[in-house]
Amino acid sequence: MPRGPKGEKRPADVIGNAVKVMRIAVGEEEEEASSSQAVMDRASKGGKARTDQLDKTTRQEIARKAAAARWQKK
Repeated sequence: MPRGPKGEKRPADVIGNAVKVMRIAVGEEEEEASSSQAVMDRASKGGKARTDQLDKTTRQEIARKAAAARWQKK
């Protein structure tokens, strides 16, 4: 399913998309961007919590493995 500029789901066909936009404009439906923002906020808190939990050497080891994996893809 296509996504809008903020990651919200939109109907794939033109008529379905037009109906969705009309319903949002009239007020029958709400924009889904607010819920995706809440998901992004929770995701950033999870990364911060993991960083706080790990010590420096463990974080460096994870970073080295990630860098090696990125370079091996080529």
